[in-house]
Amino acid sequence: MNITLDKNDEQLTGLLKVQLTEADYAPTVDKQIKEYTKRAQVKGFRPGMVPVGMVRKMYGKGILAEEINKMLGKSVDAYIKENNIKLLGEPLPVPSDVNFETDKDFEFQFELGLLPDFELPAEGALQVERHQVTIDEETLNQTNEQIARQYGETTNPEESEAGDYLFGKLKKADEEGEGRTILLPIAKITGDSAQFVGKKGGDAVTFDLQAAFGNDAATVSSVTGLSKEEAATATGDYVFNVEKVNRTTAPEMNQELFDKVFGPEAVASQEEFDAKVRETIQSNYDRESDGALNNSIVEQLVSTVEIKVPTEFFKKWLVRANEGKLTPEKVEEHYSDYEKELKWSMIRNKVVEDAGLKVSNDEIVDRTLDKIMGQFNMPNMPDEMRESMRQYADSFLKQENGKNYVSEYEAILAEKVLENLRGKVVVTDKPVTAEEFRTLHS
Repeated sequence: MNITLDKNDEQLTGLLKVQLTEADYAPTVDKQIKEYTKRAQVKGFRPGMVPVGMVRKMYGKGILAEEINKMLGKSVDAYIKENNIKLLGEPLPVPSDVNFETDKDFEFQFELGLLPDFELPAEGALQVERHQVTIDEETLNQTNEQIARQYGETTNPEESEAGDYLFGKLKKADEEGEGRTILLPIAKITGDSAQFVGKKGGDAVTFDLQAAFGNDAATVSSVTGLSKEEAATATGDYVFNVEKVNRTTAPEMNQELFDKVFGPEAVASQEEFDAKVRETIQSNYDRESDGALNNSIVEQLVSTVEIKVPTEFFKKWLVRANEGKLTPEKVEEHYSDYEKELKWSMIRNKVVEDAGLKVSNDEIVDRTLDKIMGQFNMPNMPDEMRESMRQYADSFLKQENGKNYVSEYEAILAEKVLENLRGKVVVTDKPVTAEEFRTLHS
C-alpha cells in the first residue's frame, strides 16, 4: 500500500492518494471468503460444504469491495492521525471507475480540507462591554403586575375598564383572515385609550397601532407578538376584534401570597417581599447580561482573529455531509453563518488545547444532579439522598445512546472555554436601565 498527499497550501486543500496492490488485500479477502463458506447456504450443498471457488464466484466481488472499503477507512484514518493532519470535516472520496471483476491494483483519491494554524489575541488585547442593569421603578411595577395577574383573581366582566385586558384577534385593516390572537393591556396604551374602554365581546376597534403605543416598537412587539423589526414597520390602521374582557383583582399582600411566589417562609413581610422581587429581577438580568457578554466575546473573536478557511471545499463538504437537507444554493445563501460557526469551533478547540481544559465524569454527573434537584425544587438536598439519586442521573445520561451525556459534556466545556476567555479580555461595565437592556438585546 502506498499513500501520498499532495497539498495546495494556497487553497488549504489536499489530494490524498491510496494505491493498493493485490498483495495488500488478498490475504484478508481470502480469509473472509473461507469464513463465508462456513455460513453460505447454496442449494445442493450441505452447510459448510460449499466449494471455495463457487463462493468466490458468487460473492467474491462483494466481499472484495467490502474489505477494500474497510482497509481504506482504517489506512486513511491512520495516515491522518500519524501525520497530525488537521482536517475540516472528513475526507471526501473522489468518484472513480473501479472494476472489482477485472482490476487487481486500485487507486483511490480523497479530497481533504486543511485547517490552518492561527494565533489568538494577546491577553488584554480585546475589550468588551458588559451592560450592568439598574432596576428602575417601571420594571418593578411591570413585575408586580405580572405577579398580580398570575396570583390574583381573574374575572370576565361584560364591559372593559381602564385597567383591564382585552382578549381577541388583531389584524391590519386591509388584511384577510382573522388575524393573530393577543391579550391587549389597556393600561399600556399611551395614545387614545378611551376607545378601548366600555368594549364588550363582539366589538371591534379600528386604531392606529403606532399612535396607540407612542411609536415604541418594543411595546408594540411585546403586545402584538410581532418581531421587533416587524413592529417597527407595522404602520397604519389595525382592527382589534374583542372576544372577551379580562379583569384581575390584585391578591392580598399576606403570607399566603409570599409562600406561593417564593416558597414556604422565604419572606415574612411586604418589605422582604419587595426586596426579594428586586433581588430576583436583578439576578435574572445579571444572568442575561453575562450571556450577552459571552456572545460579544465570541463575536469579537470570530471577527478579529485571522483564520483562512478552505471555502470551496467547505461548501462542498456541507452539501455532502447534509445530503438531502442542504443544497448548494442554501449553503451559498447562509455561507457567512456557516463560516462564523466553523471559526468559533476552531477558536474554541484551540482554547481547549492551549489551556488543557478537561471535563470529568463527576462534573457531568454533579451538573445533572443539580438540574434534577432544581426540577424537584430541592437545591439543598441532603448528601445521603443526593447520592441515592446518582443512579437516576447515570440512567438519564445514558439515554439516547449517550446523547444526554455528550450534551452535558459540551455545555460544561463551553462554559470553561468562555470562563477562560473572560479572564483574558478587558471587560468594562456600562450601566443601563432594564428597558435599554431589553432594547439592545431583544
